[in-house]
Amino acid sequence: MPKLRVRKCSVSLGLTAAVAILSVTGFAKDPKHRDAFTNDPNDSQISKRVRHELLTLPYYNVFDDLAYRVDGSTVTLLGAVTHPTLKSDAENVVKKVEGVTRVVNEIEVLPLSPMDDQTRTAVFRAIFSDPSLSRYGMGAVTPIHIIVKNGNVTLEGTVDNQTDKNLAYIRANGVPNVFSVTNDLQVAGK
Repeated sequence: MPKLRVRKCSVSLGLTAAVAILSVTGFAKDPKHRDAFTNDPNDSQISKRVRHELLTLPYYNVFDDLAYRVDGSTVTLLGAVTHPTLKSDAENVVKKVEGVTRVVNEIEVLPLSPMDDQTRTAVFRAIFSDPSLSRYGMGAVTPIHIIVKNGNVTLEGTVDNQTDKNLAYIRANGVPNVFSVTNDLQVAGK
């Protein structure tokens, strides 16, 4: 299932809830879902509800990365999306979560670019056509998210082992017109 990344005092969507991983991509152990690490049980409940709402957004996909941070009853949304409506939809669903009194929306809307769209598709094919990585491409939201901004690629989400993390990086880095690759994939269980 997709995972949501949660940064210390923040949560991010990764890959742990969708296919037994969550980043709205899958929910296994998503490094992107860094929990708020508080002792307040209400924060934990808010975090779970926020994660669920974000993972079920209809247009959230492999080319988007959502994250959040819970501070008491305030939720800060983070990440990058390809469609402006996803940014506003994320804010709207989180506002409705019981216990949330304030939402700070810091989600970046990636620039429209036909070249970036081509790069997204090429990186997607390069990663998920590899027999060792193809299992990550299953499900509504994959555990690996591909963020492309001005030819620069960032890989987000969670994979099962270091070999898969390295292989995803190598596959993405071999795509023409990719200027750089940042490998922010997390290894489950680490």
